Formats: sequence, C-alpha cells, structure tokens
Amino acid sequence: MEERPTSAAHDVAALGPVETHGHQAKIDMHHHYCAPQWREWAEHHGLVKREQLPPWAQLDTDAAIGFMDRAGVATAVLKPMLPARYPSSAQLREAINITLQSMIEVANSHPGRFAFYVPLFLDDPDASSWAVRRGLGQLGAVGVNVTANYGGVYLGDPAYDRVFHELNDHHAVVDTHPHNLPGCPPGAMTVPGIPNFMCDFLLDTTRAAVNMISRRTLDRFPDISVILPHAGGFLPSIATRMQALGRFCDPPVDPGAVRDHLQRFYYDTAGPMAPAATLLTQVPADRLLFGTDWPAAPADTVTDFALPALDADPAFTPEQLQGIYHDNALRLIPQLATV
Repeated sequence: MEERPTSAAHDVAALGPVETHGHQAKIDMHHHYCAPQWREWAEHHGLVKREQLPPWAQLDTDAAIGFMDRAGVATAVLKPMLPARYPSSAQLREAINITLQSMIEVANSHPGRFAFYVPLFLDDPDASSWAVRRGLGQLGAVGVNVTANYGGVYLGDPAYDRVFHELNDHHAVVDTHPHNLPGCPPGAMTVPGIPNFMCDFLLDTTRAAVNMISRRTLDRFPDISVILPHAGGFLPSIATRMQALGRFCDPPVDPGAVRDHLQRFYYDTAGPMAPAATLLTQVPADRLLFGTDWPAAPADTVTDFALPALDADPAFTPEQLQGIYHDNALRLIPQLATV
C-alpha cells in the first residue's frame, strides 16, 4: 500500500462542493480499504499501532462515497489492506475473516457501489487456500488480491502453484499490488528522501510480471486473469528489451512468450499512469482498467491530475476511454453488473 504524505482531514476536505468529473458510471478497480474492525482487532492484539498506519487508512465509507461521487465512480472494487505480521496461521485467518465480513457489510449497506477482493497471503498456502474457498466460493468476492512478492519470493514462483491451481479452478481474477522491495525494512526508504511508491513499487510490479512471463504462469494457469497495477510498472517500457535479452533468463524466455503474456495481462490506470502511447504499442486497449488508487492517492491527485490526464491522452479514442472507464471491467467481471 502506498503510504503517501496525506492526512485524513485534508482528503475529506478535498471532497468539498465541486462539480463531479465527467464519464460517470466509472468502475474503480483499484480502491484501497482498511477495515475499521480489523484496525481495532489488530491494535487490541498488539499487531499494529494505530498512529503508525498511514492517515488515509482511517478514512471511512462516507469519505469513499463522497470521493466516488465527485470522481464519477459508480462502483469500486475494494483492495483490502491488512498490514501486519501474523504469528500464526489461525490469527491470519481471523484477520482475513474480519476484513471479509467488514467488506460484505459495506457492500450490503451501499447496493451497487462496492465489490471486493479476497486478501491472500501466499507465503501461507493453507490460509490462502482457506481464503479462496471462503471468499470466492462462499462470500461472493469478485477476485483475489496478492502482493508482488512475499519475503522476496515473487509471483510466478512454483512455491505458489498449489494456490494458483485452486485459483485456476475458480477462473479467478488475480489482482496484484506492489510493496517495498525485498530487504527494505518496514517504514524505511530505499533511497533517502524518495518515497518507495515513487520508483520501487513500479519495479516490484515489473519483477513480478517478468517472473510470471519467465515461468509461463498464464500458460500453466490459463483460466486466471492477472491485473498489473500502475499500468504494469516498467513492463511496457522494457518489453522490447525482454524480447531481445530474454534468452539470458533461466529458464530462457522466447520473444513470442513475452508478446503473448503482455497481451494477456490486464493493466490498471492507477498512479496516475504515464502517457499511454508506449503501453498501447504492446497491449490492446481492451486490457486496460480504470483505477484511482484512492485513498492512498489523495482525492485531488485523482480528480485534478490523473483523470484530466487520462481524458486528454491523445493515444485513446472516446470508445477506448469508455472501455477503460467501464466496459472492460464488466467484460472481465460480469458480476460487477449485479453487485
């Protein structure tokens, strides 16, 4: 999760009486959520200190609805945040269950406005398998959320094959998100003065994507759909480099596999994303999904910068923008039409 320098008070204030943004009925595929019930439970068990959580993690559903109305977002898919180290698998399951129940309550209280992902911790395969069965099989989640690496073991690694087989059986949407690079202590900056979300997060996503290409993840699990955040990190920019030099990977990567996987991943626009010309040379526009990154990204960053830049990007036609804002998400997750 991006711990950006914003305050809850500032972000709520930013939701003041301004005109809502154009392109109404957007579907936000990258919308962070920290369950208040989880915060209380985790603090009670000594797993977190409330003051150490980013201020935006304190924002409530009313703030979310206000932001969504201002940005023209009809439905947001919640990416759950559970940032703690859990000493046991049982405690991890309890944390996941508390978060799932909270997201269900939010969705039921605001029909049509929210859907949610199941949080998975792939370094605990038993808890992840349980969460897949509970969240996807029983509670109506529209996909799962995973991080790019767990303790330096990146997506695509065979260590995660057991869970990915189950996800493949569910035809699951696998939403990914970066974090600090391996070896970076919690709360530390890799480069002093440069927040990790500025560069490191993009590299973390890129490493995961390249590893999945190298391990032919989408070939081995053809019924999953993988979403890369922040327009795929650096992946679109190094696609040609990977095609030329993939033979030096272990196992070697065929250039055709690079092109194939790039066109099969999905990419969200959270960030804000860079101008799209490079991305569209590698990826069909129907693989792009709208994402705000709120509340990790402050409201004014989304409404005053990211959205105008997306609307004005000369690489997109109006029809493609309609797909990015709404239609592509519905094709990927038809369930969003009935939440």
